[in-house]
Amino acid sequence: MKQLQLQAVDVDRRPVGEPIVVPFSPTELSFTKGANYAEVAIPGLELPLLQFVRGEAETISLELFLDASAGTTSVTELARKLYKLATISPEHHSPPLVTLSWGSGFPGPSLGSSNEAENSFTAVVLSVTRRFTYFAADGTPLRAVVTLSLKQFLTLAEQVTALNLQSADHTRIHVVQQGETLPLIAFDAYADAGAWPVIATHNNLSAVRDLRPGTRLELPPLGVGP
Repeated sequence: MKQLQLQAVDVDRRPVGEPIVVPFSPTELSFTKGANYAEVAIPGLELPLLQFVRGEAETISLELFLDASAGTTSVTELARKLYKLATISPEHHSPPLVTLSWGSGFPGPSLGSSNEAENSFTAVVLSVTRRFTYFAADGTPLRAVVTLSLKQFLTLAEQVTALNLQSADHTRIHVVQQGETLPLIAFDAYADAGAWPVIATHNNLSAVRDLRPGTRLELPPLGVGP
């Protein structure tokens, strides 16, 4: 059976210290992924429009079973190493990043257009809970359950590369609806209400506040002049 491994790394993914190898792999992994949407209220509509704002980092929750009853490892020491993943490093002034790996079959996250799951998961540790459940006669902990919560970490460059975002390279046509304003149209087209001057300039609008329903507007790609 593949063993779960947690390796502390820096932002360049260089290992920091020795990896933590968990003797018993968890029986369950819980993945959570979300997305953030803004509500755009339109006068006269029953429901607001939903505008995608950003994705949310994926999180993993897992329970690790530690057992030293056979005398092969120290539960206290292993639990301490896991706990240190959520404590501040004096050198970096923050807790370390952690790369979680579990062999080629690990159901890691996928990002952007990729349909392939990653074999590892680089994250920050949000929380560590240590629960000692069995002790020797002298009080030495022999068994423990450590619960970890980790949140996915990617740099800006890594996200841009993985998502392979592409801007529209063509001008779109928008028909003005009752109650719409240029900032609202810009927010819907570019996710940026402040881009409304691009639409106004491209369409030679002088009376910006006087949009009539049924008017056809050209929505150019950002950065393209009239």
